[in-house]
Amino acid sequence: MAGSGGLGGGAGCGQGAGAGPGAALRAPRAPLLLAALVLGAYCLCALPGHCPPASRVPMPAPAPAEPPCVARRPGAPVLPVASGPGHRRFPQALIVGVKKGGTRALLEFLRLHPDVRALGSEPHFFDRSLMPRTLDGQITIEKTPSYFVTLEAPRRIHSMSPDTKLIVVVRNPVTRAISDYAQTLSKTPGLPSFRALAFRHGLGPVDTAWSAVRIGLYAQHLDNWLRYFPLSHFLFVSGERLVSDPAGEVGRVQDFLGLKRVVTDKHFYFNATKGFPCLKKAQGSSRPRCLGKSKGRPHPRVPEAVVRRLRDFYQPFNRKFYQMIGQDFGWD
Repeated sequence: MAGSGGLGGGAGCGQGAGAGPGAALRAPRAPLLLAALVLGAYCLCALPGHCPPASRVPMPAPAPAEPPCVARRPGAPVLPVASGPGHRRFPQALIVGVKKGGTRALLEFLRLHPDVRALGSEPHFFDRSLMPRTLDGQITIEKTPSYFVTLEAPRRIHSMSPDTKLIVVVRNPVTRAISDYAQTLSKTPGLPSFRALAFRHGLGPVDTAWSAVRIGLYAQHLDNWLRYFPLSHFLFVSGERLVSDPAGEVGRVQDFLGLKRVVTDKHFYFNATKGFPCLKKAQGSSRPRCLGKSKGRPHPRVPEAVVRRLRDFYQPFNRKFYQMIGQDFGWD
């Protein structure tokens, strides 16, 4: 999380200290008045003997450039903060984790709902200017999977809003770790083997310092979150069931968010080539859409002895996690 992103922070985009609600309307008056004076001087030049030397004609100073405060779609026009319906709000719900669990799929599925407005990228910090506009009755959602394993995230999110709803997409920690490794390997071909990174000294102790292993310790991470939020604020979504029954899992999410079940099985089809469900019609399109090439990439072969040792290592953590949330994912 970026430390300077500013949770619950100061003025919104484009507002300096002390800027009131009418500042956006008052600001253009000075440039317009100056432009009128310049136009008057120009017209006066039409009379003989009244035109001063060109170097002395006052010119309006350019207004300081300010970054537009927008939520932009590719190819969409840039609009100022004062334009457009609705308001930018901090998100009422967050998909806080976990990496390689299915968070991107869940976000894309939820974006089909007309009452869900979601930021497409992972901002890793909170800034109202980044959020899409929402109308009354709509929910703003943001997704950054690293939040679940970041120590300071629960405190910062709680200070933003203690009523925030939190969604955690979890997956068998062994397959999640291998998927994490596959992603890193695709970007760093010379990476040591999965076995060399997951264990110390061959098949010795599991190396929990390696992030691919550490992320799967769900019970430990949840302990940190429960210091700030009650369990009732969480929904734990099965990454496996997002593949086998996307409509069922998305239905649970819609219930949790207090939304009508608009996204149903009619929106999905299973892509046998990719091995996961795709959308029959993507948001704003009449054409089918699957997640990108980085999703569903083949996993490297990991020896069965390595998988078994890692499964044994995770078993007590999984059981504690099941007890904490009252939900058994059947990973053991």
